[in-house]
Amino acid sequence: MTIEKKIDLQDLDLLSFWGVNNRNFRFIEALFPELVLNERGNVLTVSGEEKNLEVFESFFTSLLDLQSANGMLDEKSIMSVKSGKVMESLTEDTVLVYGVNGLKIKPRTCNQERMVREIERNDMLFAIGPAGSGKTYTAVALAVRALKSRQVRRIILTRPAVEAGEALGFLPGDLKDKLDPYLQPLYDALRDMISQQKLDAYLQDKTIEIAPLAFMRGRTLENAFVILDEAQNATTLQLKMFLTRMGRHSKFIITGDVTQTDLPAHQTSGLLPTLDKLKGIDAISIVELQPSDIIRHPLVTEIVRALG
Repeated sequence: MTIEKKIDLQDLDLLSFWGVNNRNFRFIEALFPELVLNERGNVLTVSGEEKNLEVFESFFTSLLDLQSANGMLDEKSIMSVKSGKVMESLTEDTVLVYGVNGLKIKPRTCNQERMVREIERNDMLFAIGPAGSGKTYTAVALAVRALKSRQVRRIILTRPAVEAGEALGFLPGDLKDKLDPYLQPLYDALRDMISQQKLDAYLQDKTIEIAPLAFMRGRTLENAFVILDEAQNATTLQLKMFLTRMGRHSKFIITGDVTQTDLPAHQTSGLLPTLDKLKGIDAISIVELQPSDIIRHPLVTEIVRALG
């Protein structure tokens, strides 16, 4: 149910608060795409679902406190408040796994937390969102948690080996050497969560397998936590092949960013057509991450917004 909330800004210096040409307002608006914000005179009107409005009110109160203390706001300070309010809303129980050197790995935004809830509820999850929104990292953390708690016997991580402007044939080494650069983000996430010695052992005995999507053909993946990353670079037929690999006692997470497709001009991404056909299946969850979920440098949010 959509409700509306009016916030009185009577005592504010609106120029220092909203910024030149309302730059801060537009930045805040991009951080909360699930809400409709209208600024008119000394009143801010916010519309949306009640739970989202509660998060925004908490954020906005902290923003007012910061502006009162500092006199000026900028995008960096606004982002620090947003990140802080998200972190406060996540409890210690949300820690997914304790990584290398005791690193606490946990969802850092509400939509990342939704990924956790949805994969607990269903065996297949699509996590769609922009670069930097943590969809791959959260998926890998969920897989490592499932392995450590013995919910599954192995982890399988896969990506389409699409040539993003560089030909595989020109890379040095054997096939593994040529493919590893495409799979590097998955290795990077695992190294945060598992010691190098243990990770090497897991890779050696195939407890953890990292392979290109083409290597999934003909297999049945049972007792496994399986992640297909960069799914926007898979065709409809490739996605059908992958999704039908699902065996008993398995969890599948498919991640993708529909705005960044590296397929050659004669091929079409199958991610959105596949999602459209699967939306009616109750046992499949879909989480759409937003620019507000981006947890890299604050500038990344601006870049995503500017480039679409």
